[in-house]
Amino acid sequence: MRILFLCTGNSCRSQMAEGWARHLKGDLIDPYSAGILPQGLDPRAVKVMAEAGVDISGHYSRYVREVMVIPFDYVITVCGHADEHCPIFPGPTTKIFHGFEDPSRLVPAEAGEEEIMTSYRRIRDDIRAFIETLPESLLDKDA
Repeated sequence: MRILFLCTGNSCRSQMAEGWARHLKGDLIDPYSAGILPQGLDPRAVKVMAEAGVDISGHYSRYVREVMVIPFDYVITVCGHADEHCPIFPGPTTKIFHGFEDPSRLVPAEAGEEEIMTSYRRIRDDIRAFIETLPESLLDKDA
């Protein structure tokens, strides 16, 4: 099953989702991630994923147009902005919204690094919990 995780910047949440899907469900899912306005890979996302044993350091921010030729079974938007501005994909692709908060916006600007990293860890763990439900939860929605 081919799944695209789409967000605005393809810097954090969609990268984490792709990383978890590869790590936990690589035998069932061929995961990709992309963004509407790619912003580069977030170093904090790389760090918290590494803490959990998942290396996404080789990932890069990909523009959604780069992957639109791939026949995806599902496009999962992981942020509201991407869901609202998701392009139309050719072929029989099912689009699903499953949003996660932006960890960089969960704490005040003046927060310390440890508080910031705690928010990244929380979102990392939320994304993992969602990925663990795949692909069964997607198939249930189709029924």
